[in-house]
Amino acid sequence: MAQRCLVTVALLSMAATLSAATITPYSLNARVVPRPVTPEDVINYTNSGLPANVEVSGGLSTFAIGTPAYLEVEVAITAGYAATITGINWTLTPPLGSSAALTASPLPTNMPVFLPSDKLLYVVAPQSNSRMVLRPDVVGEYTVNVTVANTNGTTNVSASFNVGTYYGVYVCEGCHTDSTIGSITVPEIYTPWSTTAHASIFTEGVDGLLGTHYGTSCIKCHTTGYDTNASALEDGGFYGVQQADGWLFPTNLANTNAASTNFSSMPENLRSVANITCENCHGPGSQHILPALLQAEGEPTANYPGLDIPNTVGACEQCHDDAPTHPQGTQWYASDHAGGFSTAASIPSSEKGTTNQYCVRCHTEAGFIAFVSNSVAGNGIVTTTNTAYTAIGCQTCHEPHGLTTPTNDNYLIRMMASATFGDGTVITNGGEGNLCMNCHHSRNGSAVTNVMNYPLGLNTWAQGSSFGTHDGPQGDMLEGVNAITYGLSIPSSAHRISVTNSCVGCHMQTISSTNSDGSPNPGFLLSGGHTFEMYYTTYTTNGSTITTNQVDQVAVCNQCHGGITNFNFPVEDYANTGTILGVQTEVQILLNQLSTLLPNSSGVVDGTVKTSLSVKTNWTQAQLQAAYNWQFVENDGSLGIHNAPFATGLLNASIADLTGPSVPGSYDAWATNYFTSLTNANAADFADPAGDGVPNWLKYALGLNPNVVDKGLTVMPNGVVYANGNALGGNTPTNTLAISTAADITFDTVAGMTYQIQEVTSLSEGWQDVGNPIVATNTASMSYLTPTAGKFQQFFRVVSSPTP
Repeated sequence: MAQRCLVTVALLSMAATLSAATITPYSLNARVVPRPVTPEDVINYTNSGLPANVEVSGGLSTFAIGTPAYLEVEVAITAGYAATITGINWTLTPPLGSSAALTASPLPTNMPVFLPSDKLLYVVAPQSNSRMVLRPDVVGEYTVNVTVANTNGTTNVSASFNVGTYYGVYVCEGCHTDSTIGSITVPEIYTPWSTTAHASIFTEGVDGLLGTHYGTSCIKCHTTGYDTNASALEDGGFYGVQQADGWLFPTNLANTNAASTNFSSMPENLRSVANITCENCHGPGSQHILPALLQAEGEPTANYPGLDIPNTVGACEQCHDDAPTHPQGTQWYASDHAGGFSTAASIPSSEKGTTNQYCVRCHTEAGFIAFVSNSVAGNGIVTTTNTAYTAIGCQTCHEPHGLTTPTNDNYLIRMMASATFGDGTVITNGGEGNLCMNCHHSRNGSAVTNVMNYPLGLNTWAQGSSFGTHDGPQGDMLEGVNAITYGLSIPSSAHRISVTNSCVGCHMQTISSTNSDGSPNPGFLLSGGHTFEMYYTTYTTNGSTITTNQVDQVAVCNQCHGGITNFNFPVEDYANTGTILGVQTEVQILLNQLSTLLPNSSGVVDGTVKTSLSVKTNWTQAQLQAAYNWQFVENDGSLGIHNAPFATGLLNASIADLTGPSVPGSYDAWATNYFTSLTNANAADFADPAGDGVPNWLKYALGLNPNVVDKGLTVMPNGVVYANGNALGGNTPTNTLAISTAADITFDTVAGMTYQIQEVTSLSEGWQDVGNPIVATNTASMSYLTPTAGKFQQFFRVVSSPTP
């Protein structure tokens, strides 16, 4: 073992000013971690004192000589705990020959811990020396020990760091091309990586293939180990090698600069650290080779593997948290994936056992990766003991090394082939959204089995007897499966077949950073893309009053639905109210109606509207079935947007099953009252038993007798029905109502074409555009709903032309 010298930095802060009477002693819970610093951090915290020229960092524990590691002491969030800390003492043990020391950090005090999920668990200690910087000067292992003292005692935490130099991707290639060393087969990583965009981003840029904008500011992310700090010139990274070799960035971008096919115009040692290679994410590899060889020969070493295996997004965010040009990571911060649903704070301790593969497969990055690997192998069983509940980050969904089984997808999505739901349904039509649906479906097994086994105390799914859909049945809802259908054929919307890439097609829509007039778009970074959000919220302050407004991102919907402005647009009278309300309003009405028919937490059907259900094993089978459907629609979260016909069909069927075929106030009850039986031909909703041209459905909506000609109703030649005050039950004709229809224009589209809907009221007139042009990006069926009120007649056509 290498000899070490000891360098101590002892900086004790002032004691906490709270009186002893107000402080409760807490068990010490602290950690010391390297914090990533991203380009967006530099933008956001420059005004708080962060230097504009500060070096970004991936927060790795393996880094190069001369490169900073921004260390911080984080303490658990416990009521009053941080305030009890009285001092922090740092000790650095560097390798022999090092004169490195811990120095004050440039990170401002108002910069929080890095991960949004960690913010629920940790806070940076409030002491002035809670953050320090380590800038190593020689190769080797550096150990940092920190003593944290509070009013109840002290605790010691430590972290070790591998410091090395960059060797370049050609060294990695030597082993990671399906090699066998000793008794170990080395993972074949180089070949799939070489097909990724990372592997050629720099060479394509200087060859002019990425556009004329490509310049020196791009290569800090597009090369390996690019650090202009003077202390890092010997790190083996791109900048240091470039300076030594004298290579200059070309003044003209052309394919003779890097020669993408063979790099012939660049020195080999520079070619090896050009592009985004292994060491960008794993750290410099000089300390990896010897431990790896010893490991392969059966002689494991203490510091194996001698490089980083990143398990957070820091390695990606050092480049991809850079809006507006590289906003993927910036968007991710606003997503639920980044937030608390996957953290230790939100997962019951009973669900953290190493055997609970069904939880870790969706609540941990390592668990999902293991699930995907084993699903590809054919068994779908998670074989990981890593139950650290981490955020769903970049590597959860993307395979950074490249795919060993290439697909036609450019985003290195781990799993696109299929998704298997709890009832055994296998989905293959979701495209990129198949990945999402592997978690976003009911994880409590089959709906039928769930309802059947729950009152018997039997397992409702593989590992438990819980009731309901377990939070996120969006995939089941979109596909219209795995609910209680009562033997009925409940229709589904066309979303499951008409939206390319299903979930991704809508939730990851592109939101521009600017509006059409060049002004900043407030929805950018808060919706679409990797936020996965379909709306953003604005806040207006008036004195002490804060008003919120939800802005729905409907641009992607308007490709098919026309000029809607929010998700709650009228479609049908799903709730049988006699009025066509917004689809989300209709679904909420049905949810409320169904909840009034179900027991409260005391087991009593009290007729009140409920926002949650406390399902008991002694509920009747009908109540359990209805409760399952209520949870299915409620937990889907879209209030019908994913699949309005299926959602409303389930709720109406559940209501009918609990109340009988004729729900009071429903059309069936109304028709049965006038025609005795629903099988009577005159009971059909479009029948006209009075012969006055007014169908049953309209008289039902107006509360009129369908067998009587009503003098207050007038059917005009243009199809509009007028009802005056007498027909509506009023005393004066001032409350006249006009009921008209709409035209649903449906047509097929082909990728690469643009379509414009046009209308005229007379064929002798000139055609007028309706709405904006529709640019087709795939082959699909489009549907456009346009109003016809106030027009005697209309003719429509669709004009197509190649997209410019």
